[in-house]
Amino acid sequence: MCRLRSFGALCILTTLVRIVHALDDLNIYQNDRLSDGWENWSWNTEIDFAATDLISGESGTSLSAKSDEWAALSLRHRTTFTEYAGLRFDIAGAQPGVQIFFQSTSEDTQSASILLSDISDAISPTEFSSLLIDFKSLPGSGAPLANGTWDRIAFQALGSGASYHLDNVVLVGEITIAPEIISAEPLASNTIAVTTKGEVDIASIAVKLNGRPLRISSRTTYSPPDTPNRSISYLSLASSLASGALEISAGETSFKHTLPRVQRGIVNLERRLPIDPHIYGVNWPKSAQYIHQLGVTLSRWGGNAVSAYNPFDHFTNAGSDWFFENRVAENGKSDDWLGWIQSAGSDAIMTVPALDWVSKDATSYSYPRTLYPEQQRWNPYNPDSGNGRFPDGSNLTPHTDPSRVYTHWNTSMATRWLSSLTNKPKFATIDNEIEIAAHTHSDMHPDPVSYDEELDRVTRFALATKAAIPDIKVLAPSPCSWWFYWTSQLGWDDTAAHNNTDFLPWFLQSMKDLEGKHSKRLLDYLDIHYYFQPDTSAEDTAAKALRLRMTRSLWDTTYNDESWIGTDPQSHQPNPRAVSLIPRFKQLIKEIYPDTKLSVSEWSSTNENDITGGLVTADVLGIFGKYGLDAATYWATPNEMGPTGLAYWLYRGYGTFFGSTSVQVNIAGLNPDILGVYAATDDRRQLSVVIVNKDPTSAASLSLAGLPTGKYFIRHFGGGAGIAKWQTNTTLSSEYIVVPSYSAVFLQQQR
Repeated sequence: MCRLRSFGALCILTTLVRIVHALDDLNIYQNDRLSDGWENWSWNTEIDFAATDLISGESGTSLSAKSDEWAALSLRHRTTFTEYAGLRFDIAGAQPGVQIFFQSTSEDTQSASILLSDISDAISPTEFSSLLIDFKSLPGSGAPLANGTWDRIAFQALGSGASYHLDNVVLVGEITIAPEIISAEPLASNTIAVTTKGEVDIASIAVKLNGRPLRISSRTTYSPPDTPNRSISYLSLASSLASGALEISAGETSFKHTLPRVQRGIVNLERRLPIDPHIYGVNWPKSAQYIHQLGVTLSRWGGNAVSAYNPFDHFTNAGSDWFFENRVAENGKSDDWLGWIQSAGSDAIMTVPALDWVSKDATSYSYPRTLYPEQQRWNPYNPDSGNGRFPDGSNLTPHTDPSRVYTHWNTSMATRWLSSLTNKPKFATIDNEIEIAAHTHSDMHPDPVSYDEELDRVTRFALATKAAIPDIKVLAPSPCSWWFYWTSQLGWDDTAAHNNTDFLPWFLQSMKDLEGKHSKRLLDYLDIHYYFQPDTSAEDTAAKALRLRMTRSLWDTTYNDESWIGTDPQSHQPNPRAVSLIPRFKQLIKEIYPDTKLSVSEWSSTNENDITGGLVTADVLGIFGKYGLDAATYWATPNEMGPTGLAYWLYRGYGTFFGSTSVQVNIAGLNPDILGVYAATDDRRQLSVVIVNKDPTSAASLSLAGLPTGKYFIRHFGGGAGIAKWQTNTTLSSEYIVVPSYSAVFLQQQR
């Protein structure tokens, strides 16, 4: 039986459904060694293939792995294993932070990652647990393993590293699946959502509210093509739900819920604010299908590697992210990328390099062992290539010669490149996090960037960009974090030298002055990168609750950030311990450089593989629309079947749009740590509502005056079924609307 995270899943039938593959099991690791045909391709991981400190069964040994952060135990087979049914393994460890994925060495592709915690959250440090990954229904998403020439398996540590033992690692040729109800829970006004695996007798399900049977008037079953081993059945009740004790039963098994008293609110159609469609953006979408599936409206060619992008020969260099090595640009030619992005229906942001160098070829690297023998770390795939740091972590000296790896770059070349594009971008950012170039690109720019240098580079390359494409919108300066909103890498002496004016206010004033000098606007969007600062890496109950409430930093002027910002804000700004991101910068723009727009070209949910990351994303997309952000792109490319991808699908997927105008929702006593509610209308005044319930154990119930009763299209993810997406039509009563725990629900009025 395939083991999934437990949400009270109960088997209600004894008949088994078999998935049969005409294959024998293929051993990977057993009895102190890798099986024939398997190779060790691990990196930054200490491995003992014959460990005796912890054993499984009678083998006498196990595999011990100790990985640095983001390092992996990686095993490659000489042939592909795409026809197998699943991966089974025994594991022991103190609930190690590990994600599992599959790779194709011939195609240089990788599957979606599977968190170990989505298979089991009860891994013991002293006893082995036997786990199974079903390739037809991956833990977490329920999606099948994508097609690919898979020949490599990786157990990768997360950001804190990982230590664990493995044994009896096997690719299995056959899996048997018992029919079971995964979850059964109330939804909207009169619906019971029942998620199942296998052939479950839905007709046997009965529903009671406060001990009184509720008649089921209709049943509809939906099996999404991207989660083929799961189905959902919607049971429509003849009467509406209400507060009290709800029991959903099948035979001797049951699911019990306490429906809370209703929270009352009002949808005020007179309080309206346009929603800019460009808030639903991502970096590096995978394909046209991906754009359509998630409803991506804005696509960014961005990140550290594009600072060194050579647009004439299509080479690049990721700098400190990967051993300062040149390579062929992974996303091909910028013009081709722009072409398919725009054909798919998404607008594009192109990053214009603004340093003095770009990559000259696909093979050079900045710090060879022959010249710099004492380095902190070496590329596991190229032991001659180092990370440019002394063992103590400081930058190598003397500085390397940039011409070893790069060729010169200037504004004339930028204008020539942009002018030659067949597919013109609508937006451009001037480089990427240029303020930390002395860290990310220390091989070409070892000196810290000052206020004046950053302004100079933005100005010169903005002029070059607008000379090539006059109607393009320029976004700048794209600082990486809160700290660099207010100062430079030179530190507070640089701030003091500029009349103690924090950097972004100084930058805005300088760009306003330059508009007068050049008789044209060089800055159209004040662009920032925003990453939530609270530490949620523990992934325990407290960390997840913190993750879900830290979205308040985007809008709440009273919310002191639960991070170093809340205690040591390091700026001269009003109320500096409250980030209040969107109101703060809208006010700065209003005071200093009116009519400049505000964009966030990098942000993240902090864990896009966990359901809380998806709920954060659904909350953030609602906040962006409600508070009038002008553009945003997620860093980087959410898995379309993971929680963060499902949040995009909720609002925009497959041509369904949340709305073009935000309308106000007022709810008495609303706790934003627990509930997010967002409403919008379109040109036909068709009303949509998104409700995000952040409570891990309790349903939420609302009564919303101003929300019409009648037929609605409904989408949702989360809840007892875990990470899965579902949709149907329902009849809504505004008097009682239920949202399950840990769920996001989208409701759209049908006319």
